[in-house]
Amino acid sequence: MAEKFDRHILKNGMVLLGEPMEAVESVAFGFMLPSGAARLPKGCCGASNVIADWIFRGAGDKNSRQLSDAIDGLGLVRGRSVGSSHIAIGAALEAGNLEQALGLYADIILKPSLKDEQFELARQLAIEEVLSLDDDPRHKVMLKLREQFYPDPLGRSTVGDIAELKALTAQKSGQIIKEKFDLSQTIFSVAGKYNFDAVCQQIERLFESEQQKNTESADLGARKGKYTHIDNEGAQVHIGLMTKTVKPTDEDYYDARVAVSVLSGGMSARLFTEVREKRGLCYAIGARYHGLKEAAGVMCYAGTTPDKAQETLDCIVGEFSRLGEGISEEEIARAKVGLKSALILQSESSSSRAGAIASDYYILGRVRSLDEIKDKIEQTTVDSILAFLRNSPFRDFTVVTIGPKQVKVQ
Repeated sequence: MAEKFDRHILKNGMVLLGEPMEAVESVAFGFMLPSGAARLPKGCCGASNVIADWIFRGAGDKNSRQLSDAIDGLGLVRGRSVGSSHIAIGAALEAGNLEQALGLYADIILKPSLKDEQFELARQLAIEEVLSLDDDPRHKVMLKLREQFYPDPLGRSTVGDIAELKALTAQKSGQIIKEKFDLSQTIFSVAGKYNFDAVCQQIERLFESEQQKNTESADLGARKGKYTHIDNEGAQVHIGLMTKTVKPTDEDYYDARVAVSVLSGGMSARLFTEVREKRGLCYAIGARYHGLKEAAGVMCYAGTTPDKAQETLDCIVGEFSRLGEGISEEEIARAKVGLKSALILQSESSSSRAGAIASDYYILGRVRSLDEIKDKIEQTTVDSILAFLRNSPFRDFTVVTIGPKQVKVQ
């Protein structure tokens, strides 16, 4: 059956998207609010994380406890995330409760209580999240890697900076909400069992009166250092490396995705086989594509011991370089199966589909069907991928390490 997408744009520019899923009785929705980490004023790193919590601490005529009870009473499975460009908030729920849920979220977005005492609680939780990264060096190294790799402010930490969080005030955060919760650049998405006409009528009633603000895009600065080391006296060295590649809007995007899957698409992929299994250099390794609207890269993580750190890094860089020398049909076939399997699993989740169609629209200006993505993956060949690697080789790595020993970066 052909896939169907719904779309409606309010007079104020807010985009409404939908993907019906006939086999489910649930529905998921999300709001992408243009207030992500890269859109914040300088000196406010982490404010998005605070705001994403603060707006749920009372809204409309409900205090924090009453709002939480109302959300739980509808059986909402809440989702919340902070990205480079957006704060994403939403939920999955039984389809019959969608109208009431959207009413609550309209209050959360348009009429948050923003009490000072609740701000302090939200800020303290954000500070504790940053502090907890010391116990999760794998997460910490990848956050720092994005910060070093992407031009400022695209790589700005989505978790936050301790000093800037401590200096953040309720007044400043409230001003950010007022300025950045711009409905003209907000994307609403819904997937599952829903009536799109009814959803549009409700969203128009709740949101249409707001005027456009036309938020300006940030000017991009330079990338930071090629190598950054964070000293830590632990028993492991955590290595993160990243190299530039094509954006999701580029013609060679699917060749890039398959190439990365050849490197790290499972236990038979090259990095796992060559670096971990054959040489025993690390206990964990993996690479993945990471794309923003403005830039993209291939990220790789490896966890190893201090005495093997240098060899591990050199071996990983060698595998990235060797990829352009030749790829077998068997490797391509496995990579394609892995990518399509992940796509099928995503297609069965209304929450995943709601997020995917909103992300597609933001980055591409349209929504891709699952069949289109499968076809594009299937159309890649050994020749097309090698041609991509000749034109856009994986090189010039940004490297971040955490541990008791530094490495040398060529």
